[in-house]
Amino acid sequence: MNRSLNGWWLQRLSAMVLTLCVSVHLATMVWVVHGGLRAVDVIGRLHGNIVWGVFYAVFVIAAAVHVPVGLRRIADEWLNWRGAWAARASMLVGIALALAGLRAVYALIAGAPA
Repeated sequence: MNRSLNGWWLQRLSAMVLTLCVSVHLATMVWVVHGGLRAVDVIGRLHGNIVWGVFYAVFVIAAAVHVPVGLRRIADEWLNWRGAWAARASMLVGIALALAGLRAVYALIAGAPA
């Protein structure tokens, strides 16, 4: 019970962070598009911007925490995977998401300028 309770809290807390991040991201994208900027302009402005890098890193980490908890529940209910198997599989997905997302953030912020 304690493990599922911890997963419950992790998913709720990460959902709160994701709600804020998605809202900021979408509002910024709407503002940018209405301002007439193209994707290449946005990427050029993000390059080297540490504040946006931290924002998107938090976004990625929140998603990487949120998704495995939900996947574990789905694996339990639909595939009948329980215990260590489901935990390891969901953690592997979370780690892969975190690595891929943080690599993308790094490339956006610190990679070659557009």
